[in-house]
Amino acid sequence: MTYVVTEACIKCKFTDCVEVCPVDCFYEGENMLVIHPDECIDCGVCEPECPPEAILPDTDGEAEKWLELNREYSEIWPNITRKREHAADAEEFQGQAGKFDKYFSANPGKGD
Repeated sequence: MTYVVTEACIKCKFTDCVEVCPVDCFYEGENMLVIHPDECIDCGVCEPECPPEAILPDTDGEAEKWLELNREYSEIWPNITRKREHAADAEEFQGQAGKFDKYFSANPGKGD
């Protein structure tokens, strides 16, 4: 089992989860984070730290479609290990449906 980041992270990008991860398996895109599934140790400490509830165990039916996206982008985006300020307009996007189709960016973030 591993954890995955879903579209709920897009345009919110809270990094509370990054701060508690003991193995630094988060990677940063321009407007979302992903988890490297081969680095995740399935501890689950990140899941309750995510304000938009964007992190799910891969055993959740909703998570299945996000596993490959997490794998793909964790290979090319930079690693992030420190908490940063979330997007200034994050609350505006929290809870929106269909964020992947509207806002996903394949561009990398800054990383550490």
